[in-house]
Amino acid sequence: MTSSRWNGAENTILQEREDRALTLTEVDYSLLTDLYQLTMAACYVGEGLEQSQASFELTVRRLPQGFGYLIAMGLAQALEYLEKLRFSPEQIVALQATGLFQQAPKQFWSLLAEAEFTGDVWAVREGTAIFPHEPLLRVEAPLWQAQLVETYLLNTINYQTLVATRAARMRDVAGAEATLLEFGTRRAFSPQASLWAARAALAAGLDATSNVLAAVRLGQKTSGTMAHSLVMALAATAGSEADAFTAFHRYFPGAPLLIDTYDTIAAAQSLAESIHSGKMQLTGVRIDSGDLLTLSQQVRSLLPGVPIFASGDVDEWEIARLKASGACIDGYGLGTRLVTGAPVNGVYKLVEIDGIPVMKESSGKMTYPGRKQIFRHYGETLHVTSLRDRLGLITDNPRSGEQPLLEMVMQGGKIIQPPEAIAQIRQRTAATVESLPTQCRQLDNPTTVEVQISAALQELTETTKHQPRRIVASEGRS
Repeated sequence: MTSSRWNGAENTILQEREDRALTLTEVDYSLLTDLYQLTMAACYVGEGLEQSQASFELTVRRLPQGFGYLIAMGLAQALEYLEKLRFSPEQIVALQATGLFQQAPKQFWSLLAEAEFTGDVWAVREGTAIFPHEPLLRVEAPLWQAQLVETYLLNTINYQTLVATRAARMRDVAGAEATLLEFGTRRAFSPQASLWAARAALAAGLDATSNVLAAVRLGQKTSGTMAHSLVMALAATAGSEADAFTAFHRYFPGAPLLIDTYDTIAAAQSLAESIHSGKMQLTGVRIDSGDLLTLSQQVRSLLPGVPIFASGDVDEWEIARLKASGACIDGYGLGTRLVTGAPVNGVYKLVEIDGIPVMKESSGKMTYPGRKQIFRHYGETLHVTSLRDRLGLITDNPRSGEQPLLEMVMQGGKIIQPPEAIAQIRQRTAATVESLPTQCRQLDNPTTVEVQISAALQELTETTKHQPRRIVASEGRS
């Protein structure tokens, strides 16, 4: 074989190896983490701290700009990950081959070989509104385990919470009567993210998803219309847009039609004629471009009994504008603005180690020490439902009318509560949003709920701030 042919074959093999390397399966999740989780675990082993009992809490310091609340989501996938956490012999060999762990203690490798998550997890239920500094979940486990799982927990909970919050806001603005469809698969940040986005959106109030895999796996409705390419292809070969519509209905009778490929109004006029002559039945039309306000009004005048759907970078502000302006739109396809946007900046911080409360004191990034509980009170003022939160320690007792939100969901590494159905989470989301103060739900300059800090937590915070740092010579071990 010539040198050039050999180099070509070698490049092909390397390319195939790289392509396979980026294909993700569940067995890869243990290594789907940041390097420093593993280097810290190795250090904990060396310092004899790996089995110290640690508590980490996942919180959000501040809400994304323009948000008055967040809807917690992603717990089901987080617990599934924790229950399946393992390191295969191949993964351990791959870590050793990096050369980064040459000074790591030998016990680190045996720890990974026998690894499984054995801790407890406390969390708020999915579909619950949360506010700054309130824990979405707490992990109580041996230090090395609690540390190792940080990256994956933040990944799934941050993203699903973002999508769920956007979906809840869109539902709140559109109203219960509107049909809202999740169309975000092509804009989500990865194939895995598209599944999480579909789940979060459905659980937060959307009616269906265009993602077939997500719908099948979740037992939910899938929905969609048609593409411009079908109209263009059939119109070019069969003669007209109307011929394209007729062909589509031949296989999907009455299905919604996309009518803005060429001239939205001309298409609506043609469809009106077909409906009036009895040649066609139609369950909906979709407009994906142009002046949605004016077009929807004109289409409604031509097709008075046909539902009108709108899509094309629609978000909650656009829905609110269209409704206020009198748009004739019955539902929306929601994609880019639903599955992308300002991130939820969740953080995962140590709050207790071997019973000793700890806290981060950095300016602007302070955390509260100790294991905590959220106490929520629902009341009514002038016939308006009100919500009031108090952040306290787990040793605090609930006051009259308060409900603790954090529940144990995993014990000894085993899930102890059955997974909730999407419909159940959707109902909780709707009820939660309905209970929020008006100023928290508004789109422009929302005001978040001010969380009260319990006296016991305030006292512990001050005590922890001012306690002297112990400086003890450590005895490393191999």
